[in-house]
Amino acid sequence: MSRVCQISGKKAMVGNNVSHSNRKTKRRFNINLIRKKFYIPSEDKWITLKVTTSTLKTIDKKGISEVLKIAKKNKLI
Repeated sequence: MSRVCQISGKKAMVGNNVSHSNRKTKRRFNINLIRKKFYIPSEDKWITLKVTTSTLKTIDKKGISEVLKIAKKNKLI
């Protein structure tokens, strides 16, 4: 499975490692991705999502139902 957040759509970025001699080699900046189970009380079921930790803060602030509604509106789910 790819390393993409299922709610926000964030994915890894590409950049350079820069050495002391200023040589540049490609590298990836991976996202902080975790698997988390959420309970949706309106549907009375559990779902498992791969989300970033910054998205977890948003879910704690707004609630899982509101975040899922926004993600469906933006066609991320």
